[in-house]
Amino acid sequence: MPIQGSHHLGPDNARLTVHTKRTGAIAKAGHDLTIEVRSWEGALDIGEQSRATLSVDSSSFKVLEGHGGVQKLDDEDMRGIEQTIDDEVLHKREIKFESSEVKLDGDRITITGDLTLMTNTHPVTFDLTVGGDGSVSGGATVKQTDFGMKPYTALFGTLKVADEVEVRLETEPLS
Repeated sequence: MPIQGSHHLGPDNARLTVHTKRTGAIAKAGHDLTIEVRSWEGALDIGEQSRATLSVDSSSFKVLEGHGGVQKLDDEDMRGIEQTIDDEVLHKREIKFESSEVKLDGDRITITGDLTLMTNTHPVTFDLTVGGDGSVSGGATVKQTDFGMKPYTALFGTLKVADEVEVRLETEPLS
């Protein structure tokens, strides 16, 4: 059952992650990444005036792991990816989300709203599930080209980050 009331979300009570996939002629050489957002805050209000907001410091992305690839990612590789995200992909710009609609259906919450990324705004839908313990989990798919972004490429375009990335939210029990 959805949790009524106002809930402040952030790294102290929830985890926000970004998951990338690889594509291209030599995709096997790259890695599918799990990236944690270290600095962010959100609000989830469930009730008469249901709404959700999210504000992300894009310079706080920390690569947690890479799956696949010819070689395992080491700490230097992960720091290099983080630097590339800051300098070439997100340019350390703030990311914001503001809901336009929050639908409750049993233990499911569907949040539709506007995501602002790289100074472009586009609608995005988060599909969340409330667990029996009151935790909330789920996510949204973000298509980079919808925001005027060119997905990152390497090795003359033969290794690419897929256009669609998954954003996931997992909270502790909310009460």
